[in-house]
Amino acid sequence: MGVRLHRGAVAEVIIDFPPVNAVPADGWLTLAGAVAAAGADSGTRVVLIAAEGRGFCAGVDIKEMQRTEGHDALIAANRGCAAAFAAVYDCPVPVITAVHGFCLGGGVGLAGNADLVIASDDAVFGLPEVDRGALGAATHLARLVPHQLMRTMVYTCRTVPASLLHGFGTVLDVVPPDQLRAAARRLAAEIAGKDPVVIRAAKASLNGIDPMDVKRSYRFEQGFTFELNLNGAGDRARRRFVEGR
Repeated sequence: MGVRLHRGAVAEVIIDFPPVNAVPADGWLTLAGAVAAAGADSGTRVVLIAAEGRGFCAGVDIKEMQRTEGHDALIAANRGCAAAFAAVYDCPVPVITAVHGFCLGGGVGLAGNADLVIASDDAVFGLPEVDRGALGAATHLARLVPHQLMRTMVYTCRTVPASLLHGFGTVLDVVPPDQLRAAARRLAAEIAGKDPVVIRAAKASLNGIDPMDVKRSYRFEQGFTFELNLNGAGDRARRRFVEGR
């Protein structure tokens, strides 16, 4: 349970927080460290992020926040998410996310900052943040869907299937669930077969021409989450979620 790193030319970072991969605050920092460690290894050609269990990622652990006095857990989760998303973006080699089941909240942050996304045909993407009294990761969702759809998803908390994102070209391929990991590894092996010096230069060049500063944009969104907690709206929304209302 937790985050596992399997080193190699294709380094695999596995998310495993049963039952739904709602990642606790320290889990985001561990994830950031694993991605950074993989990228720092000169033998790594590609990083593949995948998950065990029912879905790729259900976002932050809301229940952890509600059972923690004060705002320490919230602050830690916000910092951890920012670190994990930045680690994916800043990784000096291409990062592939293999998404199955649900990809929600922080899961969208990981997938949106990845270089390539491959998904199973049961995968759905969404930001339930408004229903949780928080904001964030619209920065990353905007890298996966058109702007008006991004706004619709934020306001309504609706999810969309991987097949729709495949039509936009932001999900490279959609495969049956039992073929997802193998398909992601084949894609990783294709990239890993290229000249590693050139691939690392390509990653740096693509980040350099990116029109959006994803780290700054995400931290701007997080500021509104802190406002919602100061005025009580965040706690009310989390309480409704924990109580199943």
